[in-house]
Amino acid sequence: MQVSASAGSTGPAGPAGTEAVLLVGGKGTRLRPLTVNTPKPMVPAAGVPFLSHQLARLRAAGIEHVVMATSYLAEVFEPYFGDGSDFGLRLEYVTEDEPLGTGGAIRNVASRLYSAPHEPVLICNGDILTGLDIRALLAAHTTSGAEISLHLTRVADPRAYGLVPTDADGRVTAFLEKPQTPEEIVTDQINAGAYVFNRSVIDTIPAGHPVSVERETFPGLLAAGAHLHGVVDSTYWLDLGTPQAFVRGSADLVLGRAPSPAVPGRRGESLVLDGARIAQDAKLTGGTAVGGGAVVGAGAQVEGSTLLAGAVVEPGARIRGSMVGAGARIGARVVLDGAVVGDGAVVGADNELRGGIRVWCGAELAAGSVRFSSDQ
Repeated sequence: MQVSASAGSTGPAGPAGTEAVLLVGGKGTRLRPLTVNTPKPMVPAAGVPFLSHQLARLRAAGIEHVVMATSYLAEVFEPYFGDGSDFGLRLEYVTEDEPLGTGGAIRNVASRLYSAPHEPVLICNGDILTGLDIRALLAAHTTSGAEISLHLTRVADPRAYGLVPTDADGRVTAFLEKPQTPEEIVTDQINAGAYVFNRSVIDTIPAGHPVSVERETFPGLLAAGAHLHGVVDSTYWLDLGTPQAFVRGSADLVLGRAPSPAVPGRRGESLVLDGARIAQDAKLTGGTAVGGGAVVGAGAQVEGSTLLAGAVVEPGARIRGSMVGAGARIGARVVLDGAVVGDGAVVGADNELRGGIRVWCGAELAAGSVRFSSDQ
């Protein structure tokens, strides 16, 4: 159900393999409160919206035309990215009035694609940080003659993912959702969230209602005898679906462990954006990113964390593996370890927040009100 669409500059059809669809419509509920005011792909990672890293890597791989399938807080994307010219891309935006799932979102943007029926279209989830060789994925798709190719990666514990076993030639043999018993774990290969569709396959997805490519489109095509090809690429890969994963991904970008042409500065122990003020004796390590206008006070220690624009960290605070939202204030001697503090929240002095705790946007914690250790 395509209810609104806007485009940057239009142009002639490009060569095969030069257009992509980015699925950026999800609500990001597992990332709350980071996504209360900001859609997940726009949450800053290493100083810029995460989507900037994806767009930069698409352009580096030769992609020229990108259609964003938006839904939740759709109005924020176009004002930031515009027509895509800053990235050397031509961007278009298509907005759903209700969630259509991954397959429905792909079908919903079909009218914006220029590829011929036999040509490939790259599809990417908007919450995956990866070093995938995009050119190699497109080339493998063409060589295999498949209708759909899937990026697969290997993980040590695949129980939280959908397994995708393949035969000796790379042909997908099954789709197995979230196995739990050892007998069900027949492979360590999982769906890594990037696909190449022949343009004609997109037109076969039912229009106007929710469809899941993972649970409906892929298994249905396989059952009908279609050729689905798996391309195993075991470079850097991280699903940014949780706050802890998002903070880790940002740190890996700053440290240079995850590749991106969009990191706005030199890789290293920290990345400090223009306008931030850091006390001379404060320590920023582990891939910490500090947004514009943020303040880090005397003696504060920030390790592997993200401080968004305008955040304030008062003297003596210790922050590790945490995210501090835009305009939030962290009081003196506060300890954050694996914590998320929402936009505009205030954590009073001497609080100690650990273990995945989430402080909601605008909340206020009085001084010394939460602790895991004594007050001595």
